[in-house]
Amino acid sequence: MENGEIPENANEHCPGPQSDLAGKSDSCQGCPNQQDCASAPKGPDPDLVAIAERMATVKHKILVLSGKGGVGKSTFSAQLSYALAAMDFQVGLMDIDICGPSIPKMLGLEGQEIHQSNLGWSPVYVESNLGVMSIGFMLPNPDEAVIWRGPRKNGLIKQFLKDVYWGELDFLVVDAPPGTSDEHISIVQYLQATGIDGAIIVTTPQQVSLIDVRKEVSFCKKVGVEVLGVVENMSGLCQRLTDFRFAKLTENGEQNDITERVLGYMREKAPEMLDLIACSEVFDSSGGGATQMCQEMGVPFLGKVPLDPQLCKAAEEGRSCFADQKCGVSAPVLKSIIEKLLVMNQWREELQQIGE
Repeated sequence: MENGEIPENANEHCPGPQSDLAGKSDSCQGCPNQQDCASAPKGPDPDLVAIAERMATVKHKILVLSGKGGVGKSTFSAQLSYALAAMDFQVGLMDIDICGPSIPKMLGLEGQEIHQSNLGWSPVYVESNLGVMSIGFMLPNPDEAVIWRGPRKNGLIKQFLKDVYWGELDFLVVDAPPGTSDEHISIVQYLQATGIDGAIIVTTPQQVSLIDVRKEVSFCKKVGVEVLGVVENMSGLCQRLTDFRFAKLTENGEQNDITERVLGYMREKAPEMLDLIACSEVFDSSGGGATQMCQEMGVPFLGKVPLDPQLCKAAEEGRSCFADQKCGVSAPVLKSIIEKLLVMNQWREELQQIGE
């Protein structure tokens, strides 16, 4: 328990040896360290001083959260980082989803390793102004499962914050796991003294996702983190008509592909249809979706991102959706959301003034 570290054999939801509740809270019952923690001298965690020193060179810190898994939170984190870097900001992307680190793949960095210098751990760089840190770079085998209890996860998050040398950053984007568990409490606790600008919450339109997002908004309010806004992802399937596959069902339920026949007919009889985009509602949004929820909970709504197969492909291939014209449906919407964030928070003007 040196330097107030939470021991690896501690119970889940351990308050930490330096906490006033150490050895006394309900989560301490049955822990092998309970007696030692209860009698240990209390005081400020010295690591928080080291974190504050590291974070002193980071101007803005943004958490990307989701109440539910599989809503596209990591995809948004990756594209947000790409977009900010393309605007010539210095950007860091920290992946604290310990058990499901997908950021290395989404940034095209699979197989890369972390290097150490005399200044600390060096992030893995996509561009000279976009660095990434993830446990995914530390696994010898990408298929290896990370089976860690809360204290060990918290220890790695603390290590990322105090040992990674980011240099001067305009933005640090933190991609968190879904829910409101130990990792979320830890990142807020460790960064609180250095200032967190706020959280962007990602959801999908259906009620099962919004129920969990409401809890995420409540979590932010309880721990004093401002909700910068909510993004409704997968808000209807939208893609060019020419990207669809057309099929005719047989009596047996089999599909006969007639795509070429349909496209040929359109080219001949109605060529103007070839430029159309077809949209379909995938998830039920009859309850008003994220827009309605934001009104009810008093938080900003940033916009709707359609379910774009080309955006999914960009994430799979580890590239920016803004770099070419392939993501013609989703890229303009994402760009609009990010511009809205910059304007609402006056970040661009502030950083320009600092640079002058």
